[in-house]
Amino acid sequence: MYDLLIRNARLVADVLTDIAVQDGRIAALGNIDADATTVVDLQGEHYVSAGWIDSHVHCYPKSPIYHDEPDSVGIATGVTTVIDAGSTGADDIDDFYDLTRKASTDVYALLNISRVGLIAQNELANMDNIDGDAVRAAVQRHPDFIVGLKARMSSSVVGENGITPLERAKAFQQANGDLPLMVHIGNNPPDLDEIAGLLTAGDIITHCYNGKPNRILTPAGDLRVSITAALKRGVRLDVGHGTASFSFEVARRAIALGILPHTISSDIYCRNRIDGPVHSLAAVMSKFLAVGMTLPQVIDCVTAHAADGLRLADKGRLEVGKTADLTIFDLRQQPTMLVDADHNTLAASQQLVALAAVRAGNWFTTQQGNAEHVFDL
Repeated sequence: MYDLLIRNARLVADVLTDIAVQDGRIAALGNIDADATTVVDLQGEHYVSAGWIDSHVHCYPKSPIYHDEPDSVGIATGVTTVIDAGSTGADDIDDFYDLTRKASTDVYALLNISRVGLIAQNELANMDNIDGDAVRAAVQRHPDFIVGLKARMSSSVVGENGITPLERAKAFQQANGDLPLMVHIGNNPPDLDEIAGLLTAGDIITHCYNGKPNRILTPAGDLRVSITAALKRGVRLDVGHGTASFSFEVARRAIALGILPHTISSDIYCRNRIDGPVHSLAAVMSKFLAVGMTLPQVIDCVTAHAADGLRLADKGRLEVGKTADLTIFDLRQQPTMLVDADHNTLAASQQLVALAAVRAGNWFTTQQGNAEHVFDL
């Protein structure tokens, strides 16, 4: 007797399978002849993947700038795991951790290298806030919650400090077990070539398809030499759509060159969730279908690739023994108008719609699924 049995789930490989869950873990896959406390028959009509992971959100409710509730950007939209990307630093990480223990969504943090976190747009302008001892103490207090570091390297953030905060971040990284380091790129200075030159295998460039002058493409539309070299070293590209950091033009050109993102993330918070242009991770994923990626490629970016990049070994794949995090969704053939962060539009013919999620074996119907009365459990 299993706790949960999902029958006739359609995988992105376009095959059907049953999925059994016991004690919060995937217990069996395939054609399963067994009983369960709860049985959901999808009748081959809905897709199931490993639970979606959003590698870049802002969900510390007390942040004065970019704030939201973890479940509003997570489980309510079919996302089982979110990683808050630097909303908190060493000074407020304890409070954030306590708040996340009440969430149904699984929440992790990238610790801002500024101890004050995102209390203002220029958190790296004062070098006194970039405190290695504070970083180390925070990581030691929360080794299972802090999965990496975050450094926002754009002119409005670093002020007159140029590349120096990133040099500090790399030193902190080496002193704390080589945690993944996510680096925000935006307006220069510092220049992207200078930033890319410091990055090493496993580091993450977020806002990789932004349309600002300090972007990954040259004016001629080629990939910058510094980014080519960084990718060869194992640096990873993350979307981080956000309010001002995603361009259809840049994404289409880069993807045509074979420069796909390693991870698709939303950079979501309350304002761009409600007013757009982000709305949800599913909406961002739909944009990548529209600019030329396949459904399996898109799903990999929010499952296996996301789990690998942030060392979440128990997540990201439909395998027996993994945590039972699942996302149930449709790929609907329906006309829709998509909008990027530069207010450009793109007509699309299909859209991803998250209907439900299973988090550690527990079933949650999304806002969309509830509105449509898709499941009756």
